Amino acid sequence: MAKRSKEESKEYVLKMAKEHDVKFIKMWFTDILGFLKSFAITREELETALEDGMGFDGSSIEGFARIDESDMVAMPDPDTFQLLPWRPREHRAVARMFCDILKPGGEPFEGDPRYVLKWNLK
Repeated sequence: MAKRSKEESKEYVLKMAKEHDVKFIKMWFTDILGFLKSFAITREELETALEDGMGFDGSSIEGFARIDESDMVAMPDPDTFQLLPWRPREHRAVARMFCDILKPGGEPFEGDPRYVLKWNLK
């Protein structure tokens, strides 16, 4: 199977979310210790999230940032979009995407385990 372009992946996610009547998308990432963290967005926020990411308070995540540098951006990876099978698919489907964590300027956050893994694989 050929890998989709970033634009094709975004279009696929938007199409699947609409087709399956997804109400919420969980933005998944891990803290520095590997514990899963998340927050949810609505389908109406999805297109913006895919383009610009979603801001959140990084000071509340173990090992992420001090209170004075707490702004972080979760940039969803559209290739990880998946409907959650343990949620009802009719009238309240929920999906998830793994996110890369960025600083507000768009630079990768060095404390993001996904970034560290990608860096080490290079």
